[in-house]
Amino acid sequence: VLRDDFRQPPGDVVVAAGEPAVLECVPPRGHPEPSVSWKKNGARLDDKDERLTIRGGKLMLASARKSDAGVYVCVATNVVGERDSEPAELVVF
Repeated sequence: VLRDDFRQPPGDVVVAAGEPAVLECVPPRGHPEPSVSWKKNGARLDDKDERLTIRGGKLMLASARKSDAGVYVCVATNVVGERDSEPAELVVF
């Protein structure tokens, strides 16, 4: 089971370059509990990037860069399937 509605979809975030940025996402309820990953501008984010941390649905950027700006989508996945959240924009100025 994977419900349609995200308990908390990510919201738009505006930060200054060099500041930490956090996008929060609480995935829909599901059995088994869905895991969360993120996409930026349609491409799945690589959690090998040491500047970003994905923990409990939160995407944390230690120090935002201009290049981090874009449209982010939270993706909930379990054995039943995958759901994308509404997009959220990260603005870095």
